[in-house]
Amino acid sequence: MLIASLALLAAAVYYAALCALRPFAPCRKCRGLGEIQRFGKPRTCPRCHSDKLRLRLGRRAYNAWLRTHHGGTRRTPTLTKESR
Repeated sequence: MLIASLALLAAAVYYAALCALRPFAPCRKCRGLGEIQRFGKPRTCPRCHSDKLRLRLGRRAYNAWLRTHHGGTRRTPTLTKESR
């Protein structure tokens, strides 16, 4: 049980580091090529629009958490000469 828990924790830490260091991964639909074969003709990938990259799921969740946190917290007031 301990080994499985440590393996799960190690995988989570590895994925978090991967999302922090390399937030973009190759597109899953076109495999990072930017084009797919559709009816025998190369077409622009509908998922990545030939950007060839996608934002990782963990990074997308982190960005959503940051937006929520920044939207829900107040700015700290700065002291001015008049308020002292």
